[in-house]
Amino acid sequence: MLTRLASTSHEDVYRVEDDDTGLRGFIAIHSTRLGPAAGGLRMRVYDGDTAALEDVLNLSRGMSYKNAAAGLPLGGGKAVIVGDPARDKTPELLRAMGRAINALQGRYWTAEDMGMSPADMAEIARETHFVAGLDHGRHASGDPSPITARGVFNAMRAGAAQVYGSDDLRGRHVAVQGLGHVGWHLCTLLHEAGARLSVADMDSTRVSDAVTAFGAIGVPAHTVHATQADIFAPCAIGGILNARSIPEIQARLVVGAANNQLATPGDADALQARGILYLPDYVANGGGIINVAAEILEITDRSVWVAERLDAMQATMQQILIRAEAENSSPAVIADRMVEDSLLQVAV
Repeated sequence: MLTRLASTSHEDVYRVEDDDTGLRGFIAIHSTRLGPAAGGLRMRVYDGDTAALEDVLNLSRGMSYKNAAAGLPLGGGKAVIVGDPARDKTPELLRAMGRAINALQGRYWTAEDMGMSPADMAEIARETHFVAGLDHGRHASGDPSPITARGVFNAMRAGAAQVYGSDDLRGRHVAVQGLGHVGWHLCTLLHEAGARLSVADMDSTRVSDAVTAFGAIGVPAHTVHATQADIFAPCAIGGILNARSIPEIQARLVVGAANNQLATPGDADALQARGILYLPDYVANGGGIINVAAEILEITDRSVWVAERLDAMQATMQQILIRAEAENSSPAVIADRMVEDSLLQVAV
């Protein structure tokens, strides 16, 4: 079921297969320098195994940076299942993935991500202890999406203060790409704060629901980044900030919940050159893993611990913004440098 693949960038990478259930996927452990690797399990349709492998490698590396930036004693890992969650997901397939995770003996902890739910995590937990994001149990953390959205919202306010001189989002026009769990919760927070919303999603029903719930304007998914807005919030798949999209972005601030928003590291400099403030995704969207970490670490007073970590993450973002402005550099470059310096100080 587990086949170890050669890798020069990660500690371990595995192909996961189970003929009986049709399971096909990958588990990538980028680093366990700070602790066991932790990161969500996503299920989505990929353009072949090569695309799925590339995604899990990028996502797991991002988790190492995200966990380090959040000050968590966790390394970075990720898992993906190739398939349509609406059609291909079965209890048997999830349990097979649970057995694969269990075979790693705690080197990787999983949780929910795109295409997954707390109920799916419960199914996986029938086969392994190394799963978080559960709805039930002494330290259960449940759906991390609201906490992720809260962290992104806090980061957005910090970015608005720098770009527009105030962290008050009342009247600000925010273009939100992606109305999944996190995107929807973010829209809720923005609506409550008095922001005006333009929204896009591949699912037209979600867009219609957002128009009704938030008084939002629905826009096409392939042009939402070019909306004449104050803030662009990518909350869907990665790679949205690239050579094609960056020249078309009208917003002066980009901050969202999606992972790996930059198609290449150089795209951070391209945004900087256009005078667009980009807040590094793995700092802005770290609330979810903080919520999950409370479960993994068996924190007793979870709500207080999570709130303190969110405040610390906000302070880290402020520090990044201050340094970036002082050095006339992209916050993404500064964030990477800070994380890499901290990792170098950890004994192997």
